[in-house]
Amino acid sequence: MADETDSTAADDLVAAKERVESLRSRLAETGLDRSTLETVADAYRDVETVLDRWQERATDWDDFEGYVKFRDDLAGTLESIPDDVPEREAFVEADEHVTTAGVSKSLRASDFDAAREALAPAREYAELRADLESALAGRREAEQRAERREMELHERIETLDRLLELGEADLDAPTERLEEPIRAYDDAIADVFNAFRREAPAASFLGFVDRAARTPFVDYESPPEDLLEYVREREAGEYAVVDLLEYADYSTSKLSHYVDDAALLKRRVATNRTYLERLSADPLSIGWPPESAETLRFRIEELLGLVGTIADDATVSTLREIRELTRTDSYERIREAARAEAELTDEQRRKLERGEVETERSAAREELERLEALLSE
Repeated sequence: MADETDSTAADDLVAAKERVESLRSRLAETGLDRSTLETVADAYRDVETVLDRWQERATDWDDFEGYVKFRDDLAGTLESIPDDVPEREAFVEADEHVTTAGVSKSLRASDFDAAREALAPAREYAELRADLESALAGRREAEQRAERREMELHERIETLDRLLELGEADLDAPTERLEEPIRAYDDAIADVFNAFRREAPAASFLGFVDRAARTPFVDYESPPEDLLEYVREREAGEYAVVDLLEYADYSTSKLSHYVDDAALLKRRVATNRTYLERLSADPLSIGWPPESAETLRFRIEELLGLVGTIADDATVSTLREIRELTRTDSYERIREAARAEAELTDEQRRKLERGEVETERSAAREELERLEALLSE
């Protein structure tokens, strides 16, 4: 869902844009372009830096060297400023305030204050540049917030669309007609898979998983190549996976009573313990509520070719029964009812009944349209 704490993103972006435009209008009123503004602002900052750097030493009667270095620094800074810089007179006047008539007269703090006061016209340009840079940064930040909010609103609208779709489900639909065979199949295949994992040779079991992993609609991860090769080519592959996992914890001397390649078993099995322990019947299950009719039919076609090699006829028959149910006209109606029962909370049901979800979606769409318009400018 969208983060309601950022619902002011559109207003904040408008305010940020307006601040930038206001400052650009002020710049236009000065008659300067952006490049000239940069020049006078940099000149002011450079002179101000020199004044701040040397004031203490230049006003010390006993530090004549400090005064000389200050004058050299200031002179060099002033010489670097273009002759046609705006408010050139302000820089000249500032220089006059911190120039003594001779070595017998020292500078005072008030002289530096007067120099800074003389720089006031140039300072206004520097402050305008700083304000404009700050406003541009603020606009960039506001745009980023608006983009994040835009993504949140898309997700929020998708969620609300889904709730409204679920709210239209026929809750009186006979979901048990579909749920009972699916639950029966899922329970049966879990028992079959666990028994197969517990009893079948590892080579057969992992070979089955490898075949299943090659089908698009059965979501197994293929066994690691070194493990699959090991169980297929070594005598240890005749042991069940649960036994191999147990043996991998044995000491090498104890394990040598079971296999002639104890060290290799430990390397192949122990390093793949997490993979082996996570293998379950879940990819062979259907789950509740089920997928769409077309998707489930494709899955069942693949499952029949796999499940038929390890399960009994009753389990396979139940799977075929479910496949036939996907072809009935009532399947999607039952499925939507099942989804509504499984996914809607009591609070969501009440909001749907009161029409609040539709209201929220309208508000979200309106806010999204406003954000998209602002971001496209």
